[in-house]
Amino acid sequence: MTPDVFDVDFCAERLKALSDPHRLRIVNALRYGELTVGDIAELLEAEVVNVSHHLKIMKYANLVEVRREGRFMYYRLHGDLQCTKGGKTRFLDLGCCRLEVPDRK
Repeated sequence: MTPDVFDVDFCAERLKALSDPHRLRIVNALRYGELTVGDIAELLEAEVVNVSHHLKIMKYANLVEVRREGRFMYYRLHGDLQCTKGGKTRFLDLGCCRLEVPDRK
């Protein structure tokens, strides 16, 4: 995507995938590094099957990437999502807009 072109469909798909509170919590967890589905479920106190469902949606929206190590799948934020820090806030650059997420206290 070039900076001069605003791809509304691309942006809408990414924002739609982030419109669920569980997925925003997953993004927040993955800001600090890659995790397994089990790790994420434990952090969020959620069922593994539910976390897996949300990660699948996020994967198709190009928000997360996955790698396999043995029998474990490790998830991380997609490489083109630049996570920059300004003060006590992190900005997640979605390519069409920027999501501001405060740091943990």
